[in-house]
Amino acid sequence: MGDKLKVWVSRPFFPDIIARLAPVFDVHAELQSRAFSTDELVARLHGMAAAVTGLADRIDDRVLSRAPHLKFVANVSVGYNNFDIDAMRAHGVAASNTPDVLTDTTADYAWALLMAAARRVGAAERWLRAGHWQGTRFDEWLGMDLHGSTLGILGMGRIGQAIARRASGFDMRVIYHNRSRLDAGIEQSVNAHHVDKATLLRESDHLMLVLPLTAESHHVIGAAELAAMKPTATLVNIARGGIVDDVALAAALGEGRLAAAGLDVFEGEPAVHGALLALDNVVLSPHIASASGRTRRAMAALAVDNVLAFFGHGPHAGKPPSRII
Repeated sequence: MGDKLKVWVSRPFFPDIIARLAPVFDVHAELQSRAFSTDELVARLHGMAAAVTGLADRIDDRVLSRAPHLKFVANVSVGYNNFDIDAMRAHGVAASNTPDVLTDTTADYAWALLMAAARRVGAAERWLRAGHWQGTRFDEWLGMDLHGSTLGILGMGRIGQAIARRASGFDMRVIYHNRSRLDAGIEQSVNAHHVDKATLLRESDHLMLVLPLTAESHHVIGAAELAAMKPTATLVNIARGGIVDDVALAAALGEGRLAAAGLDVFEGEPAVHGALLALDNVVLSPHIASASGRTRRAMAALAVDNVLAFFGHGPHAGKPPSRII
């Protein structure tokens, strides 16, 4: 075992899948999920050639400058905003993520949040469980229709396109805004039309956020953008916390300037802004859009394949299928 390269696994990403590394590597796997400080990350990465990480593990210059043996980091996530890519390049550390395998599962969950928020499912269930249902009034629990409405999508990558394809079953008009416009053939296949951001905000009955968190996208939905939306609109964020100004969103929801929201991600998560927790017109979930058993196992398996491939092992030897750098 002493001759094997060492790999650190930052949390229990399905032990049977991580075990596939053992014939090739000396595997050091955490037994519990937890957050690590910079010093703790440095200690755990000491002597490690590779790491399998999650979004909570911040890999930046403070860590890399004290982990000279590290050559490769595999993120178990399609996103990688926990990586300082410039620092990783400077230190000669390669990285990968897990795209594609979670696209449809995440798109499904986006629709679950949208339907729950627009039709007030969460609030109605809490009201029923509290024993308030003594009879049915015809004008109670009125939500917003999905069928025949306009769905707006901000960010039209793989997941955004999968969300758009599902809209055809609701006979929805789909508009989108993206950093770059899709090819005409892709637009036609998902029945979506490109518009500028102002039009997207103004015309969307339901707005889905599906874009990565970058310096440019931080608070891309803030007070001004929320003011530009319809007061009857629904906002769904399955992308990353920080894309939405949660304080401004809570104010818009609380003051009736936005009808509803469905949120799977939050700025500063796992902390959630207290004003959001107090509102009945927002559906909240703990960053679980990709959380089906089959998909989460596929994500872990792809990360393991990436580690194996980078060091010349497995079916993709020499070329990880989802390498970032």
